[in-house]
Amino acid sequence: MGIKKYKPTTDGSRWKALSDFEEITKDRPEKALLAPLRGSGGRNNRGRMTARRRGGGHKRMLRIIDFRRDKIDVPAKVASIEYDPNRSSRIALLQYADGEKRYVIAPIGLKVNDEVVSSRNAEVKVGNATTLENIPAGIPIHNVELRRGTGGIVARSAGNSCVIMAKEGRSAHVKLPSGEIRLVSVDCFATIGQVGNIEHETISIGKAGRSRWMGIRPASRAVAKNPHDHPMGGGEGKASGGLPRSRHGQYAKGLKPRHAKRYSDKYIIKRRK
Repeated sequence: MGIKKYKPTTDGSRWKALSDFEEITKDRPEKALLAPLRGSGGRNNRGRMTARRRGGGHKRMLRIIDFRRDKIDVPAKVASIEYDPNRSSRIALLQYADGEKRYVIAPIGLKVNDEVVSSRNAEVKVGNATTLENIPAGIPIHNVELRRGTGGIVARSAGNSCVIMAKEGRSAHVKLPSGEIRLVSVDCFATIGQVGNIEHETISIGKAGRSRWMGIRPASRAVAKNPHDHPMGGGEGKASGGLPRSRHGQYAKGLKPRHAKRYSDKYIIKRRK
């Protein structure tokens, strides 16, 4: 894993810094684990645009990832480390002893031919999935379940990890990547290790065209718009625009994002702020 920089032979390559893809061992995905991925263009099931600045982009296929790790006590070997266009992390193809193949998130240190297993009493080794009850405090973990059997939903993007701070009864105090400390049942599964491709945050796209390849459309600044397009638009010359707010008038500074009491509040020990 590393970053590759380019000589500034063109304006687009002047600041470009991309991954060197050294860890990738296979350039063709497993056909049986692919599914079609249809772009929404930011529109919901009624055809209304609910997410702006989305559309176009290169055609992709969805890789079916095993977030549940529910093949209990069946050992598997890592067949390959692959690129996934739908996520920032790399994925690993596991070949199980019974012949089945599945994709999982690839953590740092996982290599081809390594043996991993998902078990309640699995060894604390990178790539193994086990319960929080079996994981010592201070060990980096990822793909953490919040409810048993639903699959991992926390710490799945590049470079992310959680840490168990302490255990109290049938609950573990888990520190999330945001800094929030949360109560999670010790029966929930998690995978040992930190998610790989940690250099992802240092990537520089280099040119606007590459954003279009990824399906990201241009965005205009609010203060550059007309008054009927945005509350911060208009004015003579380069006006500052007043208080920062959305195009619908919702103020962006000073408002608390959570207004209602959520059922999950009782599980939060320390908030991220």
